[in-house]
Amino acid sequence: MTRKIIEIASEIVQTQVSGRNMTAPEIAASLRQVFGTLHELNRMESGEAELTVIVEPEPAKALTPEDSIRDDKVICLECGAEMRQLTKLHLVSHGMSAKEYKKKYGFTMGTALAARSLTKARSKAAKKRGVPENLKKYMEERRQAKAEGSSPAVTDGVQAEQPKRTRIRKKKAE
Repeated sequence: MTRKIIEIASEIVQTQVSGRNMTAPEIAASLRQVFGTLHELNRMESGEAELTVIVEPEPAKALTPEDSIRDDKVICLECGAEMRQLTKLHLVSHGMSAKEYKKKYGFTMGTALAARSLTKARSKAAKKRGVPENLKKYMEERRQAKAEGSSPAVTDGVQAEQPKRTRIRKKKAE
């Protein structure tokens, strides 16, 4: 009878696999689970065992930092919230900055905490505005200025005065 149970279990799992994509470990786990269930039902049918209902919660899949940034969303590794971008405000609610978050979960400092589609759209918009070319020009000018050893303009021993910055305060509503 054991051979027949294995055949039935393999047919059930083949049907599952044909309906959705499954990885090899998922197929093996499914086969073990189906075989165990069929074996248990066979034992109950023959009177060797009684029916006991055991509900096992599905183990939560551990989300890796690489998997948390997806095409259409970003999943916060602290709370599991899904959004298009992990904002400063959201990270502050967890008591950390973007730099601390990246360090904690092993992201490189250059990694954007935004959905890939949002990052691509921003990149495309920047290219349309000419940002890469302007950045190259600026970097070249800066490199040349450093090579020449330029300093702030001094006229007759008097240095140009820097404009004062004023701080604008908002009035509180009373």
